[in-house]
Amino acid sequence: MSDLKKRTQDFAFDCWLLCKEFPKSREFDAWVRQLIRSSSSVGANYRAACRAKSDRDFIHKLKIVEEEVDESMYWLELFDKSGVNSKNDIEKLWNEANELLAITVSSINTVRKRLNSEK
Repeated sequence: MSDLKKRTQDFAFDCWLLCKEFPKSREFDAWVRQLIRSSSSVGANYRAACRAKSDRDFIHKLKIVEEEVDESMYWLELFDKSGVNSKNDIEKLWNEANELLAITVSSINTVRKRLNSEK
């Protein structure tokens, strides 16, 4: 779990670094703020999931992580479409987000299967 805590924190930080590179303009301001919020929410909510009180609470918190990762991917796609920044940087972050999403969904499915087998 500590590896995933670090990865989610690194993801937020790397998104922040990317956002620093965009022009300071009204057009980019909303997107920059949204990406910073959603990417940092991934790690914050993952940490909350690690402290879940039950399996259902864990799933609930991981569903928030899933939504925030997906939202981050959306903003990265828009930045990529704008053509303003390095496609490599954006693609690297999008790939990391996709991996975090896959891990999150897999974890949710694993806990759901365990809950269903206990019935």
